[in-house]
Amino acid sequence: MISWAENGDARFPEALAAVYPRVGRAWRLGVTGPPGAGKSTLVNELARLLRAEHLTVGILAVDPSSPFSGGALLGDRIRMEGHAGDPGVFIRSMASRGSRGGIARASIDACDVMDAFGFDEIVIETVGVGQAEYDVVSAADTIAVVLCPGAGDGIQAMKAGLLEVADLLVVNKADLDGADRLQVDLEDALLLRAQQDGGWRAPVVRCSAGTGRGADDVLAGVRAHRRHLGEALRDERRRAKRLQQVQRMVSERLSESLWGERGWRAAAQALLDRDRTPYNVASELLDTLLGGIGARASGPHPEGGTEKEVGLS
Repeated sequence: MISWAENGDARFPEALAAVYPRVGRAWRLGVTGPPGAGKSTLVNELARLLRAEHLTVGILAVDPSSPFSGGALLGDRIRMEGHAGDPGVFIRSMASRGSRGGIARASIDACDVMDAFGFDEIVIETVGVGQAEYDVVSAADTIAVVLCPGAGDGIQAMKAGLLEVADLLVVNKADLDGADRLQVDLEDALLLRAQQDGGWRAPVVRCSAGTGRGADDVLAGVRAHRRHLGEALRDERRRAKRLQQVQRMVSERLSESLWGERGWRAAAQALLDRDRTPYNVASELLDTLLGGIGARASGPHPEGGTEKEVGLS
């Protein structure tokens, strides 16, 4: 089913509908941050802790796609090979396929599938994100932003917008020089950030995922946020995120339909060739799409000719 979702297979919507009543039981943790912060190593440690509690774990690891070949290394699972033989852990690597938001377009679908098939916890590890790429917010209940010494100070984190999306800030590689300063910078920066919905203030947690130290504190922070949300606020946030998902899907499909081979590309070019500005052309197309010119559809077109003649009907 995840492969169907990735490939846009026509069988996926019906298959998802069949299992959708079982979606919504798993807690979804998004792990994001800059490249090299140690996200994969931390996810590996969190999976180890959850399995020690006999919880099943689904992991979605998104790797960047090459802008040249379109391929992806899918190397995050290399750091998680210790779980390869564990039937209680399902690791799915997924190429970003050009998505600029840190996760692949099919990420939410993949999480829904793992949720429906009974995993207790789902962890989404994003591509190393930059300064405006945090679509993981729409996919997860709790967002852990992982930073490490040398990746910039608290001001850089604020500039990147990472503090705005973080439910939990993790200073990884805390045994390195600069970890103390990074923690102080982040704590100071958090004082300038307004509290999130429900009054939650993101804590700053230190760990060294490579040695396993502090991973339990990260898991404790995730659970503290889960308790803080409770069922009512959790459900409210999930409803809002589902609506965002619908809006994105409609926008994507509408764009593909409008600008595909049988869409409005030729019509838009014809209007541009008449020295219309892009703003005029956009307004014309939107009026047509929204039915604003339906009353004059059979009358003369402002540019001469009928609507059909300029390709807008």
